[in-house]
Amino acid sequence: MNLEKCIDSKLLPQSVGDDATVLDATGKFVMPGGIDPHTHLAMGFMDSETIDDFFSGQAAALAGGTTMHIDFVIPVKGSLSKGFEAYKEKAKKSCMDYGFHMAVTKWDEDVSREMEIMVKEKGINSFKFFMAYKGMLMINDELLLDGLKKCKSLGALAMVHAENGDAVFEGQKRMIELGITGPEGHALSRPPVNLEGEATARAIRLASFVNTPLYVVHVMSIDAMEEIAKARKSGQRVIGEPVVSGLVLDDSGLWDPDFINAAKQDLILPPYVMSPPIRALGHDKALQAALSTGNLQLVGTDHCSFNSTQKALGIDDFRKIPNGVNGIEERMHLVWDTMVESGQISVTDYVRITSAECARIFNIYPRKGAILAGSDADIIILNPNSSFEISARSHHSRSDTNVYEGRRGKGKVEVTIAGGKIVWENDELKAVPGSGKYIKMQPFSYLFSGIDKIDAQYRSSLRAPVQRSKAAS
Repeated sequence: MNLEKCIDSKLLPQSVGDDATVLDATGKFVMPGGIDPHTHLAMGFMDSETIDDFFSGQAAALAGGTTMHIDFVIPVKGSLSKGFEAYKEKAKKSCMDYGFHMAVTKWDEDVSREMEIMVKEKGINSFKFFMAYKGMLMINDELLLDGLKKCKSLGALAMVHAENGDAVFEGQKRMIELGITGPEGHALSRPPVNLEGEATARAIRLASFVNTPLYVVHVMSIDAMEEIAKARKSGQRVIGEPVVSGLVLDDSGLWDPDFINAAKQDLILPPYVMSPPIRALGHDKALQAALSTGNLQLVGTDHCSFNSTQKALGIDDFRKIPNGVNGIEERMHLVWDTMVESGQISVTDYVRITSAECARIFNIYPRKGAILAGSDADIIILNPNSSFEISARSHHSRSDTNVYEGRRGKGKVEVTIAGGKIVWENDELKAVPGSGKYIKMQPFSYLFSGIDKIDAQYRSSLRAPVQRSKAAS
């Protein structure tokens, strides 16, 4: 392999000192460390808290070749500032770099002011709006419009969890009335076209109305993907993020007759309860194709892991099963095996969808997502000929289960370097609590380029107000 094709030639020394560590990357790929745009560590949700905190989740990430992630701050009683402070405290044990998105769950003047503080002082340049989880996190269209307008004025990226929360609530009631209380009721209550596709289309149209960029998280269905592709073809700035579970799994496990297999993440058959749901066979291949053609832009995980005891809270009612699956450690390997090893994308595309595009979208490129002079030294060495096997017995998450249990493939991260230090080598993890840094992200990424011109064109097209003469009295 020619390293000069992957690394700025200025970074290649002519000689090294005796104290330098020399890594042999012959026949392997040297590339930027992965960036996971979508995680939930130490998040309180559905009467539980995700099993991985900011150390265990990040340690798992490093073992899998991810060197930065962006986690979602959940407000405390609607307060963004209190939420931010709470997550700062949670993140003190971090062992790799991280950033924050911020969720918005209500709207008033205080929230509007706090959004400004988050952007101008705290380094947050993205805000998430939940169109689902009625009674917990869900917002209505009026709040979404207010949020979209505020995001635009701040140069912050609006993100949406796109499901029709009112319809989900009705769908759940319908399943219970029909006596469907098991995990299969989760998917049946949230059909893709009526709920995910509809909400994605609605969010896209509202973002177009405001003329601000939109980021759709965890795109799980053909229906949502097609809405994003159509909007992008028309010139709208819409980003579609599939997650690795949606790319490689289907929903067959939800119909397993053994609840322990279907919902509790038993080591024999993994769980599938997350939202939007993992879809029927066929959606996975369509999402892969959309990623390979550029209709979807990057891959996250929505790592939101609960253990088997927590999952069992919904043993008699699927509505009480904590939603979420793992993926922060497995993403880089599974994307390589599914997309590169299969010939669907190139190695360059792999770097784009696992790190570089995320860095550009959230305005931290080329500090992250690149190996250039001045970039952070976040680097991985991936051996395309080495094989991997996923198991809860060997993973680094605190969960006792793994949604990808038993999956095998080719393409293994053999070395992870974070901030210039080797943190994963020879299957040995050297993560140090407290060594991770908070990465501030500035507003007005490339997605906002030209927005003002589009606004000016819109105003000039109105031919209004019409000047009318008033009749003489």
